[in-house]
Amino acid sequence: MGDDAQAQIDSLRERLAAAEAVAAEVARIKAINADLEARNALLELQNEKMRRTLYGQRSERTRHLLDQMELAFEECEAAASEDELLAALAAAKTNVAPFERKRPARKPLPEHLPRERVVIAVPEACPCCGSDRLCKLGEDITETLEVVPRQWKVIQTVREKFSCRACEKITQPPGDCQEFRVRRGG
Repeated sequence: MGDDAQAQIDSLRERLAAAEAVAAEVARIKAINADLEARNALLELQNEKMRRTLYGQRSERTRHLLDQMELAFEECEAAASEDELLAALAAAKTNVAPFERKRPARKPLPEHLPRERVVIAVPEACPCCGSDRLCKLGEDITETLEVVPRQWKVIQTVREKFSCRACEKITQPPGDCQEFRVRRGG
């Protein structure tokens, strides 16, 4: 019952996060719409001014109309900035689940290829404290593909890991920069 309740809680949290994301998107779209309306009002105002300048009469009435259009434009601008502020606040409130990046993994080299194992020498004493009480923990294997004329073979470079019994530090030889380059024909 506890797992089922936790699953429902997680589901509700996901739905709440999705709803908040939708609300933030709606606020963002409203801000864009208000901005476009303000831009449209500005263009209409400029168009009307140009038309009046070229073709219209110069009277108090037309000047009054232009003043009203300018006021309407200022109101649209204020509404657009208000909507942008609301969209920014909604976006700030939205909790986005962190994205966990998957590490790219290459496919292993085919098993039918012959393999040559090269083991890199490990120091006989701990580089930290000088103790010779090293214990093998494991190894890292890097496989590179080498081309021999008319033949392919896999070179396995092994870097063994050891831990010091005295200071508990882990020791491993440094990676060879060659393991990251493609080897040319041998």
